[in-house]
Amino acid sequence: MTTLPPLAVLGAGSMAGAIVRGLIASGVDPASVAVSTRSAASAAAWRAEGVRAESLEENPHANAGVVGGAGAVLLGVKPAMVVDTLREIAGALDARAVVVSVAAGITTATMEGVVPNPVVRTMPNTPALVRRAVTGVVAGSRAGDAELAIARAIFQAVGTVVELPEERIDALSAISGSGPATFYYLTEQLTETAERLGFTREEARLLAEQTLVGSAELLAATGEEPAELRRRVTSPKGTTERLIAVLDEARLADVFERAAEAAIARAREMARG
Repeated sequence: MTTLPPLAVLGAGSMAGAIVRGLIASGVDPASVAVSTRSAASAAAWRAEGVRAESLEENPHANAGVVGGAGAVLLGVKPAMVVDTLREIAGALDARAVVVSVAAGITTATMEGVVPNPVVRTMPNTPALVRRAVTGVVAGSRAGDAELAIARAIFQAVGTVVELPEERIDALSAISGSGPATFYYLTEQLTETAERLGFTREEARLLAEQTLVGSAELLAATGEEPAELRRRVTSPKGTTERLIAVLDEARLADVFERAAEAAIARAREMARG
């Protein structure tokens, strides 16, 4: 793992908090991490884990306070707050610090227009909470190999990293960023179908959830193509063949493509402000 410089995390909520805990679990010294949070209670909880923490509730300048001396700054704030947060901390940033954002729709050019630092834009997904994330990483115009290595190390602590050009990050967001919601939606639909077939809610959720989780684990364990695993459970003239035929009639591939295009269009709207 790349040796990380001192890290400041602004807005240590669910996603950024998962990243910090992943880093600590991978061997990063908690004392090398500083976080800003909204509430005093959250800051106190982080301090109990050995992390330096300040809250906006106790200190309105907490964001600027924690970035001093940091070699990497992770922006965990909501997209609408990114530009204002960067303006707030610009004077406190070390000139060599790399700024890493997890905000959807905020381009590297937008961030570079506020601070002179190297910028890296990322798009992780919520499985970061269990260290199984997929994170897209995009280098800004001032970010070189060293800055990319820092960003890669941060997100490898919570999963897999994919480097890509910025023009593809909205598409990545539609697949891996929104992908967990697609999985949960499918789980909901299978659960409701099972209930309509006479299972209790508890039984229905067990059947749907464990079938999908087990299938995903089998896919990962075998390394086989999904189509091949599907073929193995689709006996000619059997029940699964009939089920798949109905799904094919619904043209699910077209539905998924339209859904992804809608997500991409929304990301571009957000980038335009």
